[in-house]
Formats: sequence, C-alpha cells, structure tokens
Amino acid sequence: MKLNQRLLTGVALAAAFALPGVAHAQLKMGVAGPLTGGSASFGAQLKMGAEQAVEDINAAGGVNGQKIQLSVGDDAGDPKQGISVANKFIGDGVKWVVGHFNSSVSIPTSRVYMDSNILQITPASTNPGLTEPDPKTKQSKWNVFRTCGRDDQQGAVAADYMLKNAKGKKIAFIHDKKAYGKGLADETKKALNAGGVKEVLYETINPGEKDYSAIVSKLKAAGADIVYYGGEHTEAGLLVRQMRDQGMSTVLMGGDGVASEEYAQIAGAGAEGTLMTFPPDPRLNPAAASVVKKFEAKKFNPETYTLYSYAAVQVLQQAAEAAKSLDPKELAKVMHSGKTFKTVVGDISYDKKGDVTRADYVVYRWVKNPDGKIVYKQL
Repeated sequence: MKLNQRLLTGVALAAAFALPGVAHAQLKMGVAGPLTGGSASFGAQLKMGAEQAVEDINAAGGVNGQKIQLSVGDDAGDPKQGISVANKFIGDGVKWVVGHFNSSVSIPTSRVYMDSNILQITPASTNPGLTEPDPKTKQSKWNVFRTCGRDDQQGAVAADYMLKNAKGKKIAFIHDKKAYGKGLADETKKALNAGGVKEVLYETINPGEKDYSAIVSKLKAAGADIVYYGGEHTEAGLLVRQMRDQGMSTVLMGGDGVASEEYAQIAGAGAEGTLMTFPPDPRLNPAAASVVKKFEAKKFNPETYTLYSYAAVQVLQQAAEAAKSLDPKELAKVMHSGKTFKTVVGDISYDKKGDVTRADYVVYRWVKNPDGKIVYKQL
C-alpha cells in the first residue's frame, strides 16, 4: 500500500512539473519587421497586430487546443539582419512567421523559411517577386503568402488615376533602389507608358540621406508637375519639404509606403495634396470594430498594416483548424485551395502563388482637417 502511495505521489509530482512544460511547449510563431530604423513605425504595426491577434486567440482557447507562443524579431529593414532573425526563428522552433515588412527582406528570408519548412505570411511586402517562382531555380514557393496586394496591382491603379486626372502634366519617377520602391515605381511607370504617357525624368535616391536638393533641382529643371515616388514615408516627406523650400508646387504621389501619420510630420504643410494608393481603410471595416477598440484602449492607432498583421494570424488559425494540423505544409494546402478566410480586413482567399485574389487599391489624398492636422482620406 505504501509503495502504491509512493508511486501515486511520484506520478502526481511528475504531473505537477510536466504541466508547466506542456504549457511552454506551445505552438511557436514569429513576427518580424523593422522595430528600429526609418521604418520602425511600420514594424510596430506588424508587432502590435500580431500580438493582439495572439492575445485574442489564446484567450479563446488557442489553435487546435494549443496556445500560441509569439517571438518577436527586429530586422531593422536590413536583408542581412532579416536572415539573422530568420535563423533565430529556426533555432527557436518557430513554424509560422508573420512578416517581414520590407520586400527586400521578405524575399531573401522566404528562401530560408522554405528550406526549413516554415510558413511565411507577410502583411506588407508588395513586390511581385516575393510570390513568383525563384528566378534562378524556377522553383515555386509553397510557403509564402500575403494579406496585402502586389505592386503591379497598385501601380495600375496609380497610373490609371494619372492618365485620367493629369492629362498634359509632366510626370517624373523617383525610387529608393529597394525591392519595394523600385518595384512599385517600375510597375506604375510600365502602366503609365502603356497608356501612352512618357515620363520626363526617372531617377533614384539613397534612402537614409537627409539632403535631396540635387534631385529636387533636377525635378525643377524638368518642370515636373507630378513626381511619383517609390519608397517609404521618411524619404517622401523630406523630398516634399525640400521641393517646397525650392518653391515647387509639384504634387507627390506614392504607394502604401507613404501611408503613415509620420509622413505629414516630416513633410510639414507641404504634405497637403499628396496622393497615394492603399486599400480601403481597414479601421472602418465593420469586421474590425471590436479589435480597433482594443487598440484604442491601448492608446495605439491601428493604421496601415496593423490590421493586416492581425488578419495574417487569423488566416493561419483558420487554416490550421481546417487542416486539423499545425504542420506548415498542411496549412499551405488549405490556403492554396481557394478557401475563404474571415478576417478583420475582410474576406481573403488565395491563388496558387499565395497572392490574395482581390485587388482593392484605391487613391487617397492628404488633406487638412478643420483642426489643422493633415491626414489621408479616400477619394
């Protein structure tokens, strides 16, 4: 009897110590983006969106009975640091990754993730090359998805707007040489040229610099009425401020990389009139109402890609539940099947490449509110 009691006591003690172990052996997910550097505001959006989704899903019981353990990686918007983050995720046993932000980081890390059987879903990387077959090996990427659209989609919308509303205007193109900025500028230029309009200038800048007076002088000499900028809000803001300093009223147009409140802070009063492409504001989607309130309670504005990051986690959760598995390849099969996922940014389904099947880019203009604040509003 005493022996049995000792055995039972041993089993009880083992269980007591094993339970925390089970709790720690959770479903491991990573979220990665630039938490430092010029794109840190976007990295914060990816992080906050994923963290809130994980919090909500765990509170409801997790995924297939397992709680999510989220790891955060700062890639600083740098491809090499992105690879380091990816390798750390691999070492930590992460199987699903939400990220990265920059296409120039997502593209190289996608190969690392694929080789390690990790599923990657980016809320923000729009370069078409991310989901296209590898240009060297011609191998398709079974593991890569996005909740956002592609640059060839928003480039077509931007070009269409200029063709209809800027007839006779001189249009210049500038990009920051990165995969996102160059890809966006080139796709927009391609669509504009196809519409019969030839640009008056095509130039590049070095991101991170502060003085763009030389390129502004070129824009002025070319008589540019509109400058289409492929890149992010930091450099776009400096470009506009310095155009205004040289007395230029040239309108800047850009893509989703400009969609940050920080843009107006950098550009100043000159931000008014700026045009950009981005999907309909997800904060206004009825499906996001309760989640938006949670962010507001945390004093965080869930603009731009916050809700796209939240949606990425929702897609992974629903794919796992449909697959009755946590295995990345089983999830990918479900995601490639055409299944519709219900998310805070609306219904999402995927094609065989991992791109969303809807193309919903619209044009916004930055305008001054009655309180004097310059914000972006859909046209």
